[in-house]
Amino acid sequence: MTDHLIPPQSGGSTPEDPRNGRPPVHPSISEAGRLLCVGTYLDTTYRDRVIDELYVHEERIAAPSYGFDATRVLAHALRARRAELAWAAGIAGAWFVGGILTSGLILALLFPFLLLSLADWLRRRPGVGVRVLSMVVRAYGWLMFALTLFLFWAITTEGTADFFGSMFSDSPGDRGGFGGYSGSGGYPGSGSSDDTLSLSLWLTPFVFAAIVALVALQRGHAARLVARDLDPRRYAAHPGDPVTEGPRFARVRDRIRGEQHSALIMYDINGPFTGAGEAFRPWQLSVELRPRDDLGPDRRPHPVSNADIVKHIVPRLQALRVPSPHGSAQAQADVLDRLRELVVDECVFVPAAGLPHRDRARQVREQFGAHRLGAIEEGGEARRHFLRIRVGGWDENLVVTVFVRVHTQGGMLMLEVAPHVLLPVRTDFQQGDAEAHRFLNNNWLGKTVAALTATPSSFWEAVASLFLGLATWLRIVTGGHGGARPEGPQLSVRELAATDDGSLFHLMDLDRYLKTIQDRVVGGVTEALHEAGWHTAEFAQRAIHVAEGATFIQSVSNSAFSVGGTGHHNTAGGGTSGKGSSGGK
Repeated sequence: MTDHLIPPQSGGSTPEDPRNGRPPVHPSISEAGRLLCVGTYLDTTYRDRVIDELYVHEERIAAPSYGFDATRVLAHALRARRAELAWAAGIAGAWFVGGILTSGLILALLFPFLLLSLADWLRRRPGVGVRVLSMVVRAYGWLMFALTLFLFWAITTEGTADFFGSMFSDSPGDRGGFGGYSGSGGYPGSGSSDDTLSLSLWLTPFVFAAIVALVALQRGHAARLVARDLDPRRYAAHPGDPVTEGPRFARVRDRIRGEQHSALIMYDINGPFTGAGEAFRPWQLSVELRPRDDLGPDRRPHPVSNADIVKHIVPRLQALRVPSPHGSAQAQADVLDRLRELVVDECVFVPAAGLPHRDRARQVREQFGAHRLGAIEEGGEARRHFLRIRVGGWDENLVVTVFVRVHTQGGMLMLEVAPHVLLPVRTDFQQGDAEAHRFLNNNWLGKTVAALTATPSSFWEAVASLFLGLATWLRIVTGGHGGARPEGPQLSVRELAATDDGSLFHLMDLDRYLKTIQDRVVGGVTEALHEAGWHTAEFAQRAIHVAEGATFIQSVSNSAFSVGGTGHHNTAGGGTSGKGSSGGK
């Protein structure tokens, strides 16, 4: 695929030889991928967006999956939704049957429960005013709940039924029973209304306890799925994946497998680097190619092509995989530096627009060699060739990808460097294992309290889940996505689950990876120019000046990249709103 520029390892060395570096973990068993699967059971919003992007919109080409396997995430997302729909149907059915058994008394709790659920939702929204409103709604919800319990108690108190019966009797002379009927007569031929009311009141706490038990079973089922099926050892073994049948999933799965790790990236014009993460200090540099001063009068510099420059960059980058000599060969092989897993390859970006059908993308990918030969020298706008350097740190939780593009035109050399960063997976996803084990190992009192806490929102969440499941099904059967024109990826499930910042360790590793890679890229370009007879002092000086942070291309207006509380502005001039200027211009 890239034999022209990236030569194989020499010397007949084996993969265990430190001269080869160390292969990164396979994307299908990475820890980052496992945490994404865990997230589909913890966050319904994240799960639904995964399903919408990868399953509903089957016309969209999958975004590159750096350090994980999107098919496994989708499989778990679909199973999480199936389990949620089954439990939602059970819980909603329990409320419905309970309403019949209690003559509607249990349904009187739904209004205060709705208020409490609304208060929880408002509490998670930003803004002081919204939080104050959530406190007011919560207080009103508890007041209505207390009033409902008081009414239940009042009805069961001796003599109170007669009091309420007098309020609702049909005639002034008939005050003997609840609802205008005497306690001994009730409805003609239907038994005592007081007996029916008494039975309903006695059944209400049992029905409520049954609903709480269902909620506890639902939470326990989800915890077991996370703690057992997504145990790190079982996830790495692979057979623990859920079996998702159906021709649609099989079709989507095969397409994603062919697209997510392809060297030919079919992109959406509005997000060409979707999947690689947040752009971090992209920069470019252009210099005039001038002959070296030390060349003799009879010697002229050689023309230098884009491929020639890339050939000088690749060996310098691959050398980063080799640990420094120390001790024995085994001691060198035991070095854990993630730079040993550095991956260098070439990729070509091609717009997805214009394909007649998504399945035609396979034929385009098979023509990667031709696309590479054409793109590396043409300097086109839509089709672009990049040298791609990737380091997956912290079990693929911190992924640094640097895209490098060189172009010579009209006696000028242009160097474009576009680093991108995938920050660690969200903290709540990382803590999913601990939360699941904590729930499973808790005592019965703790599980009961947790179930009681979740019960007020159980009915409304069940109804919402059933509604959203129906809406997803309608989008699939009526959206016409299967026959739609292909689109580039609109989002990355990995980017969607990335945290906003990281620890100081993450920042230190990020800076080290990025500076090391950029130094080797600049060194390779300098070497190529020097060997060809071109002046290099100006290029080297300006490249260091730009790469160290003097001037950058602005990628996002007024954006700042924050890791561990330290801000790194992506915008030119440290976060100004104006257009960033490219270095050296």
